Amino acid sequence: MNPEAPQGPEVLRIVARCEALFDDLHFNAVKDWKAAVPGRKAIGYMPVYVPRELIHAAGMLPVGILGGGDSLEVIQGDAYYQSYICRIPRSTIELGLTGRLDCLDGMLFPSICDVIRNLSGMWQILFKDKYVRYVDVPQNYEDEIGGRFYMQEMQHIREDLGRLRGSPVTDAELNASIAVYNDNRAAIRDLYAYRAAKPWQAPTSEVYLLLRAGMVLPVEAHTALVREYLAAAEKFARPKRDNARVVINGSFCEQPPLALIKSIEMSGCYIVDDDFILVTRWLLDDVPADGDPLLELSKAFLHRSASTAAKYDVTREEKGVFLMKQVKTRGAEGVVFAAPSFCDPALLERPMLQDVLSKHGIPHTAFKYAENTGQMAPIREQAGTFADSIKLWNAA
Repeated sequence: MNPEAPQGPEVLRIVARCEALFDDLHFNAVKDWKAAVPGRKAIGYMPVYVPRELIHAAGMLPVGILGGGDSLEVIQGDAYYQSYICRIPRSTIELGLTGRLDCLDGMLFPSICDVIRNLSGMWQILFKDKYVRYVDVPQNYEDEIGGRFYMQEMQHIREDLGRLRGSPVTDAELNASIAVYNDNRAAIRDLYAYRAAKPWQAPTSEVYLLLRAGMVLPVEAHTALVREYLAAAEKFARPKRDNARVVINGSFCEQPPLALIKSIEMSGCYIVDDDFILVTRWLLDDVPADGDPLLELSKAFLHRSASTAAKYDVTREEKGVFLMKQVKTRGAEGVVFAAPSFCDPALLERPMLQDVLSKHGIPHTAFKYAENTGQMAPIREQAGTFADSIKLWNAA
């Protein structure tokens, strides 16, 4: 936690709980959830764009798997990937081979990149007793083409999960789950709006932990926790500083170390938006819960989902539109590109996004990281220089 940002006791308690969940690479919260009712199942998934409503509707716990972070020593996992591949697949395999993911009854691997596609195949070979599926998302956004494809893809998952639990997943169950996740989406929207309005009251180092807690908690419990945090944060006034308001871009898959987020904040930046694709942020608004559930989930992805480098843009003109909207909506003064080393989608898209920002006169800076990056001084110095330059230019 940032020592420069004192907290009230309620906020401290909530953040401490979230940090404990974040640090627990043995997923004890998942084990406890399963042990409470014999026969419960948990399905892991990697980011991004996984319809968690399907898992919830089957009575199972969706569990977000985002690698091993900066506290896991990767030994066996390095044997499966070359050194020029990002770290998240290696640390994920390490989690699996060391038994830390034995509490999961299956894994879903969305179409983020070729590496994750390869990882899904490896998982099928290494863990033959587990349910494994690669989740393809459309690259055509017409309802009659990409929409029908995505509905068929979700129907396959729905049938798989029905077989896994022993009975089909009904439309009524899916619509009920959509409504539950709508509540969570609303809470997350409120959290992001509050942070953008008062970033000193809700620092991203806390918001991030709160989001990560949603990767292992039941969605109902996470929604309550977000609401609890918002109420507690507003009760305790924290000092406001003349920091630069920035958007973080590039961290949608392999997640940054918590120390990196803290370093950016301590360098004189308020993070007012990001592309951490955690919890339910990939769908931007509520999904109708009174119609054909797969059709509504498909429409939500096609037309109302967050843009990342893992999502196909049909035309060059669409590139950067979502990022520019983030900058304008949140009143940001600059963009910090923070992407994992060897992340092909993020690093290939970065120059195109930088070009869009430059054309609009938006300052930006860039660096790379790995989930286990330990040396933060250079990043803090670079972010600090960037924040200073923004303030100098604004004062000119």
